[in-house]
Amino acid sequence: MIKTLKWLSIVSTVGMLFLLLGGALVTKTGSADGCGDSWPLCEGEFLPSNITPELVIELSHRLVTGVVGFAVVALTIMAWKYIGHIREVKFLTSLSVIFLIIQALIGAAAVLWGQSDFVLAAHFGISLISFAAVFLVMLLIFEIDRKFDAASLVIQKKHRVEIYAITIYTYIVVYTGALVRHAEANLVCADWPFCTNTSPLSFQSYSLEQWIQMGHRLAAGLLFIWTITLVIRMVKYYRTSRIMYWGWLTSLALITLQVFFGAMIIFTLLNLGIALMHALVISCYFGMLSYFVLLSSRSAKYEKSLHDVNSN
Repeated sequence: MIKTLKWLSIVSTVGMLFLLLGGALVTKTGSADGCGDSWPLCEGEFLPSNITPELVIELSHRLVTGVVGFAVVALTIMAWKYIGHIREVKFLTSLSVIFLIIQALIGAAAVLWGQSDFVLAAHFGISLISFAAVFLVMLLIFEIDRKFDAASLVIQKKHRVEIYAITIYTYIVVYTGALVRHAEANLVCADWPFCTNTSPLSFQSYSLEQWIQMGHRLAAGLLFIWTITLVIRMVKYYRTSRIMYWGWLTSLALITLQVFFGAMIIFTLLNLGIALMHALVISCYFGMLSYFVLLSSRSAKYEKSLHDVNSN
């Protein structure tokens, strides 16, 4: 049964990635209205008669959402039944289903009634939480065979707090990036890293879209610097832990790629493949941070139980 759970968790995780990329594809190709103001049908028809590229993209995204939804629900039911004794499983599977439903409802509401750019920007972030939850469930399932001893990894409290903080901050950066897409502010700045490299401090001439774009760049730049400094400390303190050592080096590689693809979006004038890679990499980076949050919560629980034993 564990083998079945493994495959189902892989399918669900990969499916969630396709769901994230599909949402980004819909936004970047302007296909949000590909099915008109009809939901869940396209143009009010089960089989639309007027096929357009935008309709195909939007309808495909809806179909992927439905298929992935069934996979995540199946994973949740089986995980509760067979590995529900693991502390995090019930919480994470419930989180994945709840946020998957929320993102579907926001998508439906946007089609039927329309939403502001600031509300629509939350759509990607909500899907990201669902992806991270499914990703962590997959790792928990694979840990069963490896018999990973959570208590063997002790993360210092100050490092746990910083892991929580950078994860929350990353989520904010993700939101600003989604806002750039929905506000159509991708190419409002012709240069990089500044909006105009020849006059980098000319803030008084910025439009709202340029403020959104540069606000995202600033937030992303700070995240890049924070990640570098955190990785240096994590590698120093936890060199003997393979998970922490290689995990944080992987995170550094991902955030570096994220900055690279962010710059290439400008240089390639919003090349679709580059833009989708930008969305993929930040999703993987957030998934890695989520795993460190899981490890930190385990370490905090172990530290608390050890303190209670010593107190008694």
